[in-house]
Amino acid sequence: MARRPTLTGLPEDELLVRVADAKNELFNLRFQLATGQLANYKRLGQLKGDVARLLTQLRSLEIAAAEREGSH
Repeated sequence: MARRPTLTGLPEDELLVRVADAKNELFNLRFQLATGQLANYKRLGQLKGDVARLLTQLRSLEIAAAEREGSH
């Protein structure tokens, strides 16, 4: 199993772009699934995990920013 690239250190705007791209691809795969044209079912699960990881990283950035603001 290939290791996923690390998301730490990426700026928030890059994470938001990646989330949007992944959600768009997920929509397209679900559409293919509904029409019976999906060839790679495994990609659905991978993409769901990617979206979850991206959103988790975004949330950790939000928490870190709130903690920095609260400490001033």
